[in-house]
Order: sequence, then structure tokens, then C-alpha cells
Amino acid sequence: MPTKINRFHSTKKAIQELQQQLEALSNDPELKKEMEFETKLRTLMSDYNKSLRDINAILDPQQAAAPAPRAAAGRRERRTKRYTNPHTGAVIETKGGNHKELKEWKQKWGNDTVESWSVTL
Repeated sequence: MPTKINRFHSTKKAIQELQQQLEALSNDPELKKEMEFETKLRTLMSDYNKSLRDINAILDPQQAAAPAPRAAAGRRERRTKRYTNPHTGAVIETKGGNHKELKEWKQKWGNDTVESWSVTL
């Protein structure tokens, strides 16, 4: 476990390295061109009251015409968990926490301990 002073020094070193990277990037002429382009593009979009979707539709009408994929309706299905009790060797497979024996285990050994016995299938 690192001490606070070690964490302090490593964080300070990481900040210095990031500052050096930031300085190198800010002096990069390609980055300056890209930033200038972005600024001009956003100004132009604002002048014509256009969004990124509008721009995408202009540049790639085929993609804009395709409907966006829809997410499945309702909740996603719960995954099955297998709990193996190391004290008894008993195995429980369940998708939820409303299992009588599982509740008993959690009451006897504690939630965190019982959850450490689980494997998601």
C-alpha cells in the first residue's frame, strides 16, 4: 500500500509529464490548424443554425437516410450467477437475489463474503 507521500510524488510527476505533453501539443502546427478549422466550422454552423446531424446529412445522405438501430425494449435479461459455498460445497444458480437459501447464506456469512463466492455465467 503506497504511503500518501509516495502517492503525492507520483501524482506530481504525472502532472509534470502531462504538462510537458500539453506544451508539446500546443506548439504543434497541425493541432493549431485543426483547432482553427473547428472554430471556423462551429462559427459557420452557428451562422446557418445547423447541427452536426445536419452536416452529416449533407455530407453523407445515405447514412442519414438509414434508420438508427433501436435498443431492445424493456430491461435487459439478468445474468445467471453460480454461488458455491466453500463451507458446505452446496451450489446455487440464480438470476436474482430472492433465493431462500442464498438469503440464509448472506445472513449467516454476510453479503460481501457470499458475493465473493459467485461466478457470473
